Amino acid sequence: MPKITMPKLSDTMTEGTLLRWCKQKGDAVDIGDLLAEVETDKATMEMEAFEEGTLSEIYVEAGGKVAVGAPIALILGKDEKAEASAPATVAVTATSKATSSLTTTSSPSIARRVLPPTLSQAANISSTRIKASPLARKIATQRGLSLETVAGKGTGPGGRIIAADVINAPLVSAVSAPVGVAGIAAILPTSIVDNPETEIPLTGMRQTIAQRLLASKTHIPHFYLSIEIDAAPMMSFRKEFNSSGEKITFNDIILLAAARAVIEKPKINAAFGSNAIFQYEHVNLAVAIAVEDGLVTPVIRSAQNRTLQEISAAVKDLAIRARNKKLKPEEYAGGTLTVSNLGAYGIEQFFGIINPPQAAILAVGAIVKKPVVDPQSDAIVVGHRLILTLSGDHRVVDGAVAAEYLATVRKLLETPSLLVL
Repeated sequence: MPKITMPKLSDTMTEGTLLRWCKQKGDAVDIGDLLAEVETDKATMEMEAFEEGTLSEIYVEAGGKVAVGAPIALILGKDEKAEASAPATVAVTATSKATSSLTTTSSPSIARRVLPPTLSQAANISSTRIKASPLARKIATQRGLSLETVAGKGTGPGGRIIAADVINAPLVSAVSAPVGVAGIAAILPTSIVDNPETEIPLTGMRQTIAQRLLASKTHIPHFYLSIEIDAAPMMSFRKEFNSSGEKITFNDIILLAAARAVIEKPKINAAFGSNAIFQYEHVNLAVAIAVEDGLVTPVIRSAQNRTLQEISAAVKDLAIRARNKKLKPEEYAGGTLTVSNLGAYGIEQFFGIINPPQAAILAVGAIVKKPVVDPQSDAIVVGHRLILTLSGDHRVVDGAVAAEYLATVRKLLETPSLLVL
């Protein structure tokens, strides 16, 4: 008689909004059937059934917000009956309201399903076979993560490790907050006389952005380096490339250059751990994409091995699905380097905030016309210039390393034919 709980579908998810039920009370359910659609802080996910039987109870109606681990439905097998004790009660609030409250109480049997294993249970994990879904094993292999690191923490039926558990598992140890930061009181807005305000409820995505960026700026010692690129060769290259019938953007060229530069300067492709620096072999390039509620950073894996056409196709596909909230959890996990481009908005230069646990983010501005000195004649001519700014984690990346990386990116952009060799 499994009670279905709200799964953790992203690394930062603390609650989910149950958008709609795909099964109704009394419907038969088979393993793999689509039960519901859940909106996380990053995407809209399909929730599959891991048990078979009859959907006996629905505790949360469509539109309700539910904490991760709280019960949302009950599936009964053949000849099973509901327990005599009162079912878990979940107070939910429709997503359209300005404020929400969530209270979860459960019977002891439910509590046992969501509590972490005891020390004695954890000690016996190594002597038992690790239960994990095929997708979880595939993702663990892609991330280079041992399933033993998440053994005993599975949120699937019977403690089974599912894809979300592997995605949420950190590759590096957590770093404690700086002294005093946690104790700083937030300065909250108050009503202003003769200035009416409208309260806009925080979405899960906006809450996550606030938490992660605050953690980044308070935990990570940022430093910034900028470099100016002669964009004329890149413009000529793109025009010639597109004349063949295949269309690429300036952003596609920059993304591939950012990934290929890591081959020569691999120290930039790293993360800070409590006792070590993790330097990655492959460039899992996170691409910042603006969506209605904020920003997501889906990942192009092994971007350094892609062609321009493959980079272009991947970015288009990820952007469309990101804006439709159709990304899968594994598609925005495991990034090692982020690129954010605001050139399309006319921004000439900006300074990105590092996406932890990565060690760097490359901020890309607009290509602008400006007077420059011709290196041959020393005459003032009209040039096309592009400013790139790297934000680095000084615990991992030194200034010289960042400067050499930016110089390599410039070399590739000013000689873009190197990207098709």
